[in-house]
Amino acid sequence: MLFIKLLELSQSIQMDSKKIKNALLSVFYKDKLEKIAKSLEKLDVNIYSTGGTYDFIKKLGINAQTVESLTSYPSILGGRVKTLHPKVFGGILGRRDNDEDLRQLNSYGIPEFDLVIVDLYPFEETVISKATDQEIIEKIDIGGISLIRAAAKNFKDVLVVPSSAYYDELIRLLDVKQGVTTLEDRKLFATYAFHISSHYDMAIFNYFNDINLSVFKQSIQHSHKLRYGENPHQEGLFFGKLDDVFEQLHGKAISFNNLVDIDAAIHLINEFSEPTFAILKHTNTCGAASRDKLADAWKDALAGDPVSAFGGVLVTNQIIDKETSAGINKIFFEVILAPGYEEAALETLKSKKNRIILQSKSCDFPHNHFKSILNGIIQQEKDEKPLTIGEIKVVTKTAPKENEKLDLLFANIIVKHTKSNAIVLAKNKQLVASGIGQTSRVDALKQAIEKAKSFGFDLKGAVMASDAFFPFADSVEIAHKEGITAVIQPGGSIRDQDSIDYCNQHGLSMVFTGTRHFKH
Repeated sequence: MLFIKLLELSQSIQMDSKKIKNALLSVFYKDKLEKIAKSLEKLDVNIYSTGGTYDFIKKLGINAQTVESLTSYPSILGGRVKTLHPKVFGGILGRRDNDEDLRQLNSYGIPEFDLVIVDLYPFEETVISKATDQEIIEKIDIGGISLIRAAAKNFKDVLVVPSSAYYDELIRLLDVKQGVTTLEDRKLFATYAFHISSHYDMAIFNYFNDINLSVFKQSIQHSHKLRYGENPHQEGLFFGKLDDVFEQLHGKAISFNNLVDIDAAIHLINEFSEPTFAILKHTNTCGAASRDKLADAWKDALAGDPVSAFGGVLVTNQIIDKETSAGINKIFFEVILAPGYEEAALETLKSKKNRIILQSKSCDFPHNHFKSILNGIIQQEKDEKPLTIGEIKVVTKTAPKENEKLDLLFANIIVKHTKSNAIVLAKNKQLVASGIGQTSRVDALKQAIEKAKSFGFDLKGAVMASDAFFPFADSVEIAHKEGITAVIQPGGSIRDQDSIDYCNQHGLSMVFTGTRHFKH
């Protein structure tokens, strides 16, 4: 019985196996094509090719036939029509187990194509190059994408290679299996094919979608395996090009949580122009300071909450020098991100093998933010609205002093990047404390005050920022009794006047931004 089953399995594998006899090649990029062409020649495969691909193969001294010789039609319309012909697509789509298909192929003199290799016009690269609209349109591949879809549809008989990205895999297959493919091989490459074709169509759709159709479509070809997800028992993947954002100079693999914190750190630090250091924990800023000297910015950022800094993510917009690195090296942290490192500083920071040391790059980020929720996706524009001193609206009799204005802007940036309900207390461009993710604004303020006192901060002359309006005057009253002298908030409550009146009665200054910064 076992022998019979093994025999049946062997026969099934043999039936599924196909010897490559005829190949069709139509590619844009010729890299590695020489090795493929020589392998096909060695295997006595008949090669059909188009235009530049044919010229390339012939220059190698390898025999090939033009598609025109098969179809009896030249390439027309400036190359727009080359392969769109029944003798091409019949040879790809003909079913080898269908007698009527085989009869028709024979009747019309159509060869059975067992291998189709395509590399599409570089549409995305053309868009990025800032080419003209007409140049971009001409890079919408028609024949190539049709060849890919046809060959992938008939994967039972045809092996399709849809991109130069898979040339190496094809070369290995040709070398190891000597021109014989299995159904498993062909189905795998068909999967590659529909991946390439769907991504290609997605790129074209994005180019045309200037009317912003209300549809959600994403196609990202690059993925990065993360150390794990939010917890070690969860797998994690990042889809995108991390190499465009930073270079990892040292340390262990990045986890899901690391990456979420890195994202928050980058968007926070990008809001500062002067030398600034920040420390984040679970995407919230627990320490931040702007100073003329980076070592001072680090020291004052750490002072904001040296307890929470343990295992945190450190970020700065300056090159880290030796002096600053000496201070940083004294604490345990997960990740550090900076635009550069002095050689001595980098050596110091590398003293712990698991530290993730990243060098940031200039990168354009998407303007939309989305995440999966329930049985769908929610999407929104990112909260990227900047704020300048000239845009704040003073609503009290007392206007903030110049140094208070700078502190208010500093605090407003941090509160914008802090989980709601959020209150941020700042003084001399240093984060004194923050209340994070509380269910009431009063609780957030009380948390911030308690933290500030626990780390020895004097709140006299400090400023307060709120991510949303104050529904009552109670928060302003509590802040005033602790010595806080200026407040920045969006405004917009039907009881705004209560807070304004309290400030006027007690000599506080308050400014409105007109912009709420909820972060859930």
